[in-house]
Amino acid sequence: MKKIITISREFGASGGTIGLAVASRLGYEYYDKEIILQAARDSNLDVESFQKWDEKVPMNFGFAQSLFDFYNKPLNEKLFMAQKKVIRRIGEKGNCVIVGRNANSILREYDNALHVFIHATAYSRILHMKEKMPDATESQIIERMKAVDRMRKKYCAYYTDTVFGMADYYDLCLSSSTLGVDTCVDIICQLAQQ
Repeated sequence: MKKIITISREFGASGGTIGLAVASRLGYEYYDKEIILQAARDSNLDVESFQKWDEKVPMNFGFAQSLFDFYNKPLNEKLFMAQKKVIRRIGEKGNCVIVGRNANSILREYDNALHVFIHATAYSRILHMKEKMPDATESQIIERMKAVDRMRKKYCAYYTDTVFGMADYYDLCLSSSTLGVDTCVDIICQLAQQ
């Protein structure tokens, strides 16, 4: 049985919804943005600043800085290191679903993990986000979708030297627009219980 499930997702592809349903069905703990808050608390850093840098690449990484000097690193570098520590601690406990934060790369050496990528058609993602962002226009949703996916791709490449959404880095890739949320949940739970 898989004790760790990581879910990476395109913006608007229902990855969080799927992750929450999987955690509920399996009786696992569910983690997403609260990892940031825990990392901030553990590192005695400002929570608001942490949330600002969540899943973002540093604008100007200081090449003169020592890579081993945690306290002189830019805040986003500190954030990633702190999140990584928290994600590893959660992984050690097991019985968890972790959404985002490059958890699939951070926990790639764990044998009892199932790494999932959720994607969907642009049309389906727009429809889903219209429900979550009722005051936004379709063009605003499209721009937000493109911006978030672009940030996630850069973040993934910068911190993990992998490619966001490339099947090589996941055990399972599912289309929530083709399969539907419930079927995605069924498949993930079935594989996790094997």
